[in-house]
Amino acid sequence: MTKVTGKRVLGRMLALAAPALLLAACAAPVAVGPPCDACAAAARAQATADQALATAQQALQASSTMYQRTLRK
Repeated sequence: MTKVTGKRVLGRMLALAAPALLLAACAAPVAVGPPCDACAAAARAQATADQALATAQQALQASSTMYQRTLRK
């Protein structure tokens, strides 16, 4: 029981951390613009956060599917 729980926790941590690591590796450098671009920067940040959330949810679903397969064996 402990072994399965340990794998499950590790899988969740990996699934939740992977998108953040990918975003950090692929993120373009932030260009410093005039202060009036605050709304545009906030919109870009929101879009990036939404994309990261979608990727994390996909990774969690994939992890869950793999875990369910191990239970069937």
